[in-house]
Amino acid sequence: MKFSGSVSGFHENQRHGRYLSSMFQRIAPLAQLLARRSVLLLGPRQTGKSTLVRQALPDALELDLLDGALHRRLLARPEQLADLVRAHPVASDGLRRVAIDEVQKIPALLDEVHRLLPWDPALRFVLTGSSARRLKVAGTNLLGGRATRLLLHPIISAERATDPGHPVDFDAALRWGGLPRVLRSTDPRADLLDYVGLYLQEEVRAEGLSRSMQAFTRFLEVAAAVNAEQVVYARVAQAAEVPARTVRDYFDVLEDTLIGHSLPPFRGTTTRKAVATAKFYFFDVGVAHALAGRGPLAPATREYGQALEHMVCIELLAALGYHRLDGQLRFWRTLSQIEVDFVVERAGRPLLAIEVKATRQVEHRDLKGLRALREEFPDLPCLVVAHEPLPRRTADAIDILPVQTFLDRLWRREILPGGSETGPNHPSAAS
Repeated sequence: MKFSGSVSGFHENQRHGRYLSSMFQRIAPLAQLLARRSVLLLGPRQTGKSTLVRQALPDALELDLLDGALHRRLLARPEQLADLVRAHPVASDGLRRVAIDEVQKIPALLDEVHRLLPWDPALRFVLTGSSARRLKVAGTNLLGGRATRLLLHPIISAERATDPGHPVDFDAALRWGGLPRVLRSTDPRADLLDYVGLYLQEEVRAEGLSRSMQAFTRFLEVAAAVNAEQVVYARVAQAAEVPARTVRDYFDVLEDTLIGHSLPPFRGTTTRKAVATAKFYFFDVGVAHALAGRGPLAPATREYGQALEHMVCIELLAALGYHRLDGQLRFWRTLSQIEVDFVVERAGRPLLAIEVKATRQVEHRDLKGLRALREEFPDLPCLVVAHEPLPRRTADAIDILPVQTFLDRLWRREILPGGSETGPNHPSAAS
């Protein structure tokens, strides 16, 4: 049931029922995590956090802080949260579920949640937010060990066919990304432009993160142009016409508002020294295209290859987080420019190396980075994701997989190495 000042719970649930019947079915493990403890569900706006809550927890009390009346009420008296919680009945499984949408709008509510959790062992909160930065700046209690974090990514490959009315093929996903509203749109280009032109700027203004929107907008365009590349702050600063220190701050803003991911380098090699600077990826392929002003993607172009690498990055991050695997995603590049696109590591040891090639025929030269990394880690599993028509394996046991085969196996849990589940603050659980 959703608490609203203007719509009754009965009619709200009716509306949500119609809404959910024609939406993508998400696989993020919200219900499973909530069975054990409360969840801080993070993700950029329009990734589908509220929809996931309604799909997974139809019996939850939903408190939407975008509702003006409720927002004013709890902002003035956060302690009234306890009254609303006590009035909500326990479900048939013995749990009392409460969802607070856009919790960063009233950070003080986190203290109330922290206070209420010991009061009722059956109480479970799911707190959604689109800005980890605002919560950090407010110095609020992020619930310590009482809650686990889950980052919701855009629609991933395993979810694209789950809305019968809007099936999404590979080419559409590579071009338009994974925002549910964009994928269901009759004009995805216009909706993407609206998103990057309105939401991203509004988010920055609301957070008070930049004194000059003109400078930040220039930075966004430059950052999109170098998406999926190693960040060279001086070059970005020169192109965006802002100081290098400001560029560093701006990249921090994008990470803290969940608009992008910083991918650190793997530095566990000794014979070949690795670079120290991270790569940067926007949270969504389509958003990066829109910010960079790209049109249709043509195969065999640099932009197409970057988009494919970007998509694989998002899928890997989502799989690590949704499957709660004990591993972190990295890339490897030496000072002599030998590179592997992705390395999954645990405790400084590589577990898997992945190269992405937008080609229909992987050649010997395409395997140079993987073989160089294997010189130091001879038993390291290696694979290439490419547009070859059939899977094959080289004489030195490097698997070459068609893109769709890789994605299917990834979500069948056949690609990433297993291991113990992550703790609530493990990086793969929140990034």
